[in-house]
Amino acid sequence: MSRPDRYTLVGAGLVGSLLSLYLARRGADVRVLERRADMRKERIRAGRSINLAISVRGLHALGRVGLGEKALQHAIPMRGRAIHPADGPLVFQPYGKDDTQVIHAISRGWLNALLMSEAEATGRVRLDFHHRVTAMDVASGRLRVVNERDGHEEALHGSAVVGTDGASSIVRESVVAAAGGRSSEERLDHGYKELTLPAGPGGSFRLEKHALHIWPRRDFMLIALPNLDGSFTCTLFLRFSGSPSFETLKAPEDVRGFFATQFPDALALLPDLETQFFENPTGTMVTVKCWPWAAESRAVLLGDAAHAIVPFFGQGMNCGFEDCEVLDDVLGQTEDLGAAFAEFSRLRKPNADAIADMAVENFVEMRDSVADARFLLEKSIERRLLNAFPGEFLSRYALVTFSRAPYRLAYDIGRVAAGLVSELAAGVTTAESVDLAAAKQLVHARLQPLVRQLPQGALG
Repeated sequence: MSRPDRYTLVGAGLVGSLLSLYLARRGADVRVLERRADMRKERIRAGRSINLAISVRGLHALGRVGLGEKALQHAIPMRGRAIHPADGPLVFQPYGKDDTQVIHAISRGWLNALLMSEAEATGRVRLDFHHRVTAMDVASGRLRVVNERDGHEEALHGSAVVGTDGASSIVRESVVAAAGGRSSEERLDHGYKELTLPAGPGGSFRLEKHALHIWPRRDFMLIALPNLDGSFTCTLFLRFSGSPSFETLKAPEDVRGFFATQFPDALALLPDLETQFFENPTGTMVTVKCWPWAAESRAVLLGDAAHAIVPFFGQGMNCGFEDCEVLDDVLGQTEDLGAAFAEFSRLRKPNADAIADMAVENFVEMRDSVADARFLLEKSIERRLLNAFPGEFLSRYALVTFSRAPYRLAYDIGRVAAGLVSELAAGVTTAESVDLAAAKQLVHARLQPLVRQLPQGALG
């Protein structure tokens, strides 16, 4: 079947907006249905993170449509984690082998608005807000849509439907059900609450600007990312029930007492803590895995609709943007849309599953391990090996964050690399004490067979 010249996208979030731009640049006409209001004209309180971490994958996908440099101009580089332990001084933990390897804090709203405007500027993308898709008939590709401004309901038919409608995707539900497929949603028993730490005088930063701040407390944590106006977006990750939990923080004095005990330095910078805490929503976090991702040439899923992940590797947006890039590549290789959707699904499914698993594992690392002495030693050893054996020793974090290596391969290489580091850490107290000759033998014997499987250009 030849490729259509019309697509209907369900969802104008980050992934949907970027994909509409990719499709428009291929000469297609795109209609995007979005249940929310236009964020460029109305303030939307969606209960979603205000800022995000964008890294190599996301920036590369933006670069393909000429927006990579513009994004960086509106982002703040973060060189590492600033760890605020319960006792003792603040510890800085670099992300990469040197200061060239950074991630960037960027405003979700600003980036989403930019992508919408750039898509509309092509003259091929139509954004319909307040349009909620309530059902999809996969056999015909027909969508039932309610205009929430006036309650009018209509049936729409697109040449191809793309589900970019997030973790609660209606399109996913329809595609999986029609195929007799499978879908799972695993919710964490932790929720999250966002709080804004205001800027200092003259828009000054009251914490280190170029760091992601973490207050790790074993079973829960607080993090903070910088914003361009000098403020920080703080997120408290805490269980819904038990002790401590959101369930136990019922009154203003409970919240203040909890922060005074667990995060006293943050409390001093949050003058309206109690007001924010009770006014802001408590969010949930879910991992979604499903199959199939496509229904022949009629529909395909991208982003959270196909593979929602928890936020602890900072890869949700980056993975979704990479989806857009991979689909664009596949569309450039065949005129058969059904074959393109099938190939896209085949390529992305193993990688999406891998980053979903790594994101959950990284939650444990962030809340429980980052302040641990053994963990810090192993991270120091890892950094020394990255510099001593460039291109030969590769860590999971470096592969996920600073390369475009397939997530599945990053997972496997990372597992072997971590075991290697743990072995080298036995019996030493500093990274400088590691025997580099012995380390080189281990790297060549254990890591190189996997490293050689990396696609050409994945590290560049």
